[in-house]
Order: sequence, then C-alpha cells, then structure tokens
Amino acid sequence: MFTGIVEELGEITAVENLGDASRFRLRGPVVTEGAQHGDSIAVNGVCLTVVEHEGDEFTADVMAETLKRSSLGALAVGSRVNLERPMAVGARLGGHIVQGHVDGTGQILARTPSENWEIVKVSLPADLARYVVEKGSITVDGISLTVVDAGADHFTVSLIPTTLALTTLGHKQPGDPVNLEVDVVAKYVERLLGDRAQGATK
Repeated sequence: MFTGIVEELGEITAVENLGDASRFRLRGPVVTEGAQHGDSIAVNGVCLTVVEHEGDEFTADVMAETLKRSSLGALAVGSRVNLERPMAVGARLGGHIVQGHVDGTGQILARTPSENWEIVKVSLPADLARYVVEKGSITVDGISLTVVDAGADHFTVSLIPTTLALTTLGHKQPGDPVNLEVDVVAKYVERLLGDRAQGATK
C-alpha cells in the first residue's frame, strides 16, 4: 500500500522490449536505498516489482496489460517519473490509501497558473466519474491530490509549489497522459450498497 506522497522524481534510463512486456531501468537514489529483489515501488502510481538493483538504479518488468491500461507505455529514455516506496507499518498516512492499481488514464486539459499555486484540469473517463467528488481524494500519476471541482468528464486539482517542483505534474502539458486511481473506499462502498440493494429485492 502507498500513500500518494511522492518521494522523488526519478528517470527512465533504459527501455527493453520483451515482446509481450517491457523492462524498464529507472534511476532513483532515494527509493533504491536498501531495495531488494521482489520489493514494490510505485512508478507514476503503478505498483511495480524490483527485478534487479544496482547502485541508484533498479529494473522492473511491465506486462502488456499494464502498458495498455496505464500511461507507462508512453515512457521513453529520459522520461521523468514519480517514485514512492510502500508505506511502512506504523508510519503516518500523509496522503490517502493508494493501492498502485491504476483505474484508467486521463489527459491534462489545461493549466491555469496563479501567484502561489496552479489549477490543473484533467479529463476523466466516464466509468470513473461516479467515484470522484469535490474535496475527495484522487491519485494522479501516483500523487495524492484533493479534487477541487468534479465534472462529468473532468476534474481539477490545485497544485502547490512543492508539488510542481518535485513531481511530474510540474512538467506535464495539455495533451500529456496521466494515470488515475480513484479512492478505493468509494469502490467498496458502491459494492456493499449494491449487494445490500440486491439482497433487499430477493
């Protein structure tokens, strides 16, 4: 489990095509400290498994299904990525509960700068809109953010200077893809209420 608090802005240093998968080599001095084979690291919000670790770099295999359902397939050598290690038991939950299981992708639609922050508008797949509410939580490229405005096909978030400086959202432009993970609590509530409604009609 992750929290959506990005630990560092890493970089893709190599991409190997494996046919039905890709192997990424990534540089991240913070997240590789003490890393071992089999550890999990979130890359732009996608939970990946460490295959090899050497120095400040690690490799991870990305299956075709993940490449298709996330924005990782658009990454290339030199791409910057958000990196986060799983939350340690007993640690503070600074963001919200993030599984590292991407629900869909959106696109940056617009950026509106202000003196001390920036409003970013992101497209929202129709099947995810019901899980996104004003002042609720959403994960964008692995970043835990608070929804400012929730529409039928978009939402907005307000980014502080720290987020702009230390994550991919400081660099992405309109048209760029982003990974989205909605609040898992909303999905469980929907399922429980649906089961209760079905039980009442039997």
